[in-house]
Amino acid sequence: MTSTRQRWPCLASATASTVVAAVAATAVLAACGGSPGAAAGSPGGASPAGAAASTAPVRSPSAAPAARRSPAAVAVAPGAGRLPQTMARPRAYGPAFHAMITDLWLAVRTGLATSAQPSFFPVDAYKQVKAIYDPAADWRSRLWLDFALDVGAAHHLLGPDARAARLVRVIVPSAEAVWVGSGACYNRVGYWHVAGPRVVYRQHGQLRSFGIASLISWRGVWYVVHFGGVVRPAVGMVDSPAIGPGSPGPPGGC
Repeated sequence: MTSTRQRWPCLASATASTVVAAVAATAVLAACGGSPGAAAGSPGGASPAGAAASTAPVRSPSAAPAARRSPAAVAVAPGAGRLPQTMARPRAYGPAFHAMITDLWLAVRTGLATSAQPSFFPVDAYKQVKAIYDPAADWRSRLWLDFALDVGAAHHLLGPDARAARLVRVIVPSAEAVWVGSGACYNRVGYWHVAGPRVVYRQHGQLRSFGIASLISWRGVWYVVHFGGVVRPAVGMVDSPAIGPGSPGPPGGC
C-alpha cells in the first residue's frame, strides 16, 4: 500500500507547514526497508483489537538551560535495551510513555537531539533486533543521524520563538499497532510497531501538530525509531506538519 502522507524536507525558508535549512549527511543502507507509509509484513503477529487512537496529555517540560548544554533528560526505561524482548503491549500512557514524550518535546523545543536520547530506540535493543552486519554501526550512522537531523528540522518548524510552544497532547493510533515478527524487515527479534502518532502543541494561541513516522516497542515501552521519515534523503524532515491536530497514521511500515 502506498501512502499519500507528506513528509516535508528541510528547506531554505519556513512557513507554517515547511521547515528551515537542509543539512547534508552520510546515508547508510536502510535496515528497516520499505518506503514511507508502506504496509509492513507482520509474520507471527496480528493487528490487535483495541480502542481508537490513544490521547496522552503531557505537560511541557520547563525551560532548558541555555547554549551548548544538553538539558536534563528524563529516564525512560534505564538498562532495558540489554534485556530480552517481550511481547508486552506498549501503552500510550503511564510514566515510561510520559518520559519518552517529555524528552522528545524537550529536544524539539531546544534543537538538542541528545535531550531525546532516552526516547530513542536503544542501541542495545537494536543489536538484538536486526539480523544485519554491525547493527550498532547502522544505529549510529543512519538511525541516530537521521533522528538528529529531524529534531533540528522540527525545531526550525517552531521558529525563533520555539520555547514559547507548549505541548498539548500526543495522539497514538493504538488500534493500528501491529507485531512485526522475526524474518520481516531484517529482524531476528520482533516488536510492536505503530505509524503516524501526532504531536499536538500550541504556539501563540494556535493549535498545530506534526507526526512521528514510526514508534516501535521494547519490553512494553514505545520508542521513536523514525521521526521525520523512514526512507528519505539525508536531510532533516518533519512528518506532516499541520494547523490543528492533524490525522494519525496511515498504518504500515516496519
